[in-house]
Amino acid sequence: MKPNRLINEKSPYLIQHAYNPVNWYPWGEEAFEAARTQQKPIFLSIGYSTCYWCHVMEREVFENEEIAKLMNDTFINIKVDREERPDVDRVYMTALQALTGSGGWPMSMFLTPELKPFYGATYIPPKAKYGRAGIEDIINEIDKAWKEKKQDIYTSSDKILEVLSEKSKADEKDSALTKEVFNKCYQQCVSSYDYTYGGFGQGNKFPRPVVFNFLLQYFYSFDKNDAKDIVTFTLKKMYDGGVYDHIGGGFHRYAVDSQWRVPHFEKMLYDQAQLVCSFLDCYVITKNKFFLYVAEEILRYVKNKLTDKSGAFYSAEDAESALDADNPKEKEEGAFYLWEKEEIEDALGDDAAIFNYHFGILPHGNTLNDPHEVFGTKNVLYNAYDIYDTAKHFKLPPNEVLDKINSSLKKLYIVREHWPKPHLDDKILTSWNALMISAYAYAYKVTSKKEYLDSANEAKDFICKNLMKKDFTLLHRYRDGEARFDGTLEDYAYFIKSLLDLYEAGFNEEDLQLAIDLNNKTTELFYDTENGGYFDVKENTADIVLKTKDTYDGAEPGANSIQLQNILRLSVITDDEELKDMAEESLRAFSGDFNRMPFTSPQMLCALNMLLEPVKEIIFTGDLKDEKTISLLSEINKKYNPNMIVIHATEKLFESAPYITDIIADFKTPRVYICENYKCNLPVDNIEDLKKLL
Repeated sequence: MKPNRLINEKSPYLIQHAYNPVNWYPWGEEAFEAARTQQKPIFLSIGYSTCYWCHVMEREVFENEEIAKLMNDTFINIKVDREERPDVDRVYMTALQALTGSGGWPMSMFLTPELKPFYGATYIPPKAKYGRAGIEDIINEIDKAWKEKKQDIYTSSDKILEVLSEKSKADEKDSALTKEVFNKCYQQCVSSYDYTYGGFGQGNKFPRPVVFNFLLQYFYSFDKNDAKDIVTFTLKKMYDGGVYDHIGGGFHRYAVDSQWRVPHFEKMLYDQAQLVCSFLDCYVITKNKFFLYVAEEILRYVKNKLTDKSGAFYSAEDAESALDADNPKEKEEGAFYLWEKEEIEDALGDDAAIFNYHFGILPHGNTLNDPHEVFGTKNVLYNAYDIYDTAKHFKLPPNEVLDKINSSLKKLYIVREHWPKPHLDDKILTSWNALMISAYAYAYKVTSKKEYLDSANEAKDFICKNLMKKDFTLLHRYRDGEARFDGTLEDYAYFIKSLLDLYEAGFNEEDLQLAIDLNNKTTELFYDTENGGYFDVKENTADIVLKTKDTYDGAEPGANSIQLQNILRLSVITDDEELKDMAEESLRAFSGDFNRMPFTSPQMLCALNMLLEPVKEIIFTGDLKDEKTISLLSEINKKYNPNMIVIHATEKLFESAPYITDIIADFKTPRVYICENYKCNLPVDNIEDLKKLL
């Protein structure tokens, strides 16, 4: 079959659709001009390469010759990779949620030639099923309305954008910034918390690390142990469940049940990055090595499967894969991760009994209660019994059982590596790479393992070389030698954060200076000088019909939430009161949103906490290779304090933070100065005194 226009794109998702009979266009002026010239409505399909239901809709709808002809006759059809164009995705997801009350991918939107939305849905089946209208019925209805009531459609689309635009402005209210909102958010967390299995809500369970960040900060600021326990219990339950890949490491996107048992099998870079930080936080707080073990296992997975030879990080692995290498097109969800009991017994021999008991393996399969009931007699690994229960059952010492299980996992890993692998989305995104840089930097702080700092620096260097221009503007996506698409606020905010995190790990002044330069560029491109807050895209982005300032912290933290923390950190490091004022003005602008429903903005509340609570500024001196300096820094890194900023005072740092010389005259002697509320304690140079101050 002759390919469509998507064959010339770099996005793995778009390339997947290049041989559909649908006459797809990539998002761009050629498609817009075709819609205007032919006076056809636009069908906009947004998804990503590792999205399971996107694959289903492709097979059922976009590969169907009859449906494709109907689509080609009726619409200008446009495909967008949401991970390449998060700005486009955000606009139409906002519209879809306003129209239907929910959202998701694949996203199916119908637009006027001027890109204004008038109807939307997510997955659409070929024929009506699951209580959803079929695509053919929808096409015919829209075609009829377009021919007979076009003006009504235009009026409706204008009204939708007008309402969304007004809603955005209405949320910009000056409200009191008080600590009461923290209690309200905590109560909302508790009200939806699952005390039996951890996590929030019932049914599908999603990891949402931004909530963990808030709860741990709440625990620290309000001495609320229950908030910490919610996080530690949830992380333990997630690890025990099938949502964690016990053989290869890393977490799947979410579970389709309330017990974290049966996952939706794709693995996303942004989940791995944030969960590393959540597990490390819990390790630093509790000193329980379990949390450090899981964090390092996630990092091992990222290194093995999601790291390019350049040091940058790939985006994701798919949920589905081929059952048979001879039939690569016949794929099933979870094929790479699910096991027949006989397959395990063949691989493990006598050790299979212990392994199967521990991981809940059954002859008829252990996923039959999942909502989809699609996995038949296959098994997903989950911790049905812990090591001690398993040892007791088999009347063996726990250490011997643990050794057998670890040995068995290694054997199954080798077996699995010979199976057809899930599709790898190998595009490199600035924003998600930045999240991973932060994770590696944190891991280095906690463990002092140089390979973690090296990984963070390699990825940072890749972004600086390939995705950042000389004027400090960022590009969003790199793949196959091509850097493309203007960076959005997310790219800038996450990358600035990663540079600040890297600075506090390795204390390279160049990282700090780059963070300052990028922050200046971010202010120039995105800051709303009238109302505060940052727009998601820069001014005059021609193909974006709705200017948004997103306050939602979802699977990824909101860009505004991270950027407000960035400028608060920089205001302390550089003693710049103007940055603090910008943060306060922005938080007032967003206060209508987060005061009304704080559970939707937990990361922004972390920024608010940094504004309202005293920040502990720790300035230390001494050579970084000096044993005494190392021991003092190690003691600092043992402490959990989400509002702690660590600065290595050097003569070079004076360029970025000239006030340092008002505090310190001697840069060479290992000492620690702890400053809070605009005053500094006398310096200490021994561990015991430092412990008291910390």
